[in-house]
Amino acid sequence: MNPTKDTITIIVGTGTCGMAAGANKIHDYFADKIGEAAPDAFQLKRTGCLGYCTVEPIVDVEIPGWPRVSFGPVTLDNAERLWDMVAEGGELPTEFVLGTHSDPGEVIELRDVPVLWETPFFRHQKRLVLKNSGIIDPESLQEYLTAGGYRGLARALEMSPAEVVEEVKTSGLRGRGGAGFPTGLKWQFAHDAPGDQKYIICNADEGDPGAFMDRSILEGDPHAVIEGLAIAAYAIGADKGYVYCRAEYPLAIRRLTDAIAQAEEAGYLGNGICGTDFSFELLIKKGAGAFVCGEETALIASIEGKRGMPRPRPPYPAQSGLWGKPTNINNVETVANVPFILADGAEAFRRYGTENSPGTKVFALAGKVKRSGLVEAPMGMPLRDIIFDIGGGVQDDKAFKAVQIGGPSGGCLPEHLLDTRVDYDSLVEAGAMMGSGGMVVMDEDTCMVDVAKFFLDFTASESCGKCLPCREGCARLKETLNGIVRAHRDESPEESLLRFQAVTMMEDLAKVIQDTAACGLGQTAPNPILSTLEYFQDEYNAHVFERRCPSGVCTALLEYYIDPELCTGCGLCVRRCPDDAIIGEKRHAHYIATEKCINCGTCRQFCPFGAIKVR
Repeated sequence: MNPTKDTITIIVGTGTCGMAAGANKIHDYFADKIGEAAPDAFQLKRTGCLGYCTVEPIVDVEIPGWPRVSFGPVTLDNAERLWDMVAEGGELPTEFVLGTHSDPGEVIELRDVPVLWETPFFRHQKRLVLKNSGIIDPESLQEYLTAGGYRGLARALEMSPAEVVEEVKTSGLRGRGGAGFPTGLKWQFAHDAPGDQKYIICNADEGDPGAFMDRSILEGDPHAVIEGLAIAAYAIGADKGYVYCRAEYPLAIRRLTDAIAQAEEAGYLGNGICGTDFSFELLIKKGAGAFVCGEETALIASIEGKRGMPRPRPPYPAQSGLWGKPTNINNVETVANVPFILADGAEAFRRYGTENSPGTKVFALAGKVKRSGLVEAPMGMPLRDIIFDIGGGVQDDKAFKAVQIGGPSGGCLPEHLLDTRVDYDSLVEAGAMMGSGGMVVMDEDTCMVDVAKFFLDFTASESCGKCLPCREGCARLKETLNGIVRAHRDESPEESLLRFQAVTMMEDLAKVIQDTAACGLGQTAPNPILSTLEYFQDEYNAHVFERRCPSGVCTALLEYYIDPELCTGCGLCVRRCPDDAIIGEKRHAHYIATEKCINCGTCRQFCPFGAIKVR
């Protein structure tokens, strides 16, 4: 339909996170209501992820004379109240209104509603990459153009390729997917490399546990990625490009596929782009989900149809990449920054961030934090501000323990480093890394040995096995950690000392792997171990010498016992125990045979008298 000035628009956030929370059902509810009412009076649209994942599903409403208003979480139970307001002029459901998208002005109903961007979650953010996500319809080229889309490409085509490269170099943009190599310098290498055929690749193989930045950008603003890639291709002299996206992102792939078709039809892709002699073809390559394919040479091998395994460098992809041709690779977030830099200029980009880390960074804020979601903060913002001001602090007001930043290859930083500024150099100095931007908050109940074990399990299983340091070294580290957290109540002090020596050797081995592994996966895999050893040595000591897990997480180190003063001999725990480890007569206090107990905790869960304790 063609909306008029009197049309009421309902916009449902249908990114993957929103749909997981039930957004499709909400969309169908409003579709049915509009069909029953007056279809010509309403417009129903979809948008991507706004980033405020804690309050999904989010529904926006645009009523003539009103600013756009966001509501969330909108459930089937309360959607009726929202429809009553929209269709019948009912009262504003204030208990789940999030805010307005601009000053409400003279609208009396909204006078006590905050502006969304001034609420705690958004107040300290600066949205450059995410400016359109959750705002525009990602399936509408026209909405992207209305928001200023393809201005950057138009300006780039008025410049020479060398001038475009220089603009990106001046901006100071650094790669948002790893160690932060200067993007403009990377483009320069590919621009200067001889060859008639060159390629551009967008790395959308986002494999870090808890990270969803690239997915949300592709789902919420796919044309920004297309525009950034077209600018990059023009700058280095490429006429063909690939988006390497893991197949586990079906919505991102579908929306990107549709956006590519729209861009081709409108002349932003294909032959003679925007009436110039520049041509660029963009294809999508689905990845099978191997974490190692996030490494650029393994990614190239996968596109070529080979097993995704890293190869030694040099030669670097800028000299010999895809099918031996000069190739430039950037990740999704890096590419999504490019349209802003070309449209508004390098200096506009440098207004945010720090001297050595300009711009903003998108983080997937997750874990034990009150307000989780996508956060885009200026580089240089302290960790404390992101976790406590934007994220609202730790869930249930428990004590903060650590934040794991940089994905499975990052480090765990304790409370006394909360004032560390989030930029490439400061994080490395603290023992972490920027990585792709995963940020997992941990509370007082988290076992840091178990955290290190979890991330090492992940990287060890994702190792391609090509190089000895990573393949065997990670396996030995994993064995040592498994030994630390398993039951060993009968160990002698001498055996405990040997285990402590193994921990010391584990630190030495981790440093050897860092120095000798063939690619970034192996070189950074020991980071969680090294950072937890540095900042949480007391927890390792408790596991090794005291044979206990201070956080009560490592179940093999727990010991269950029955308080005879509280036990009534009811026998419920006996019937529930899966291993017949509880012994006793009816109406008499029972006891647990520790040699048979598997520490499952079932007895404690079902004891109605609280007689079963753990130490």
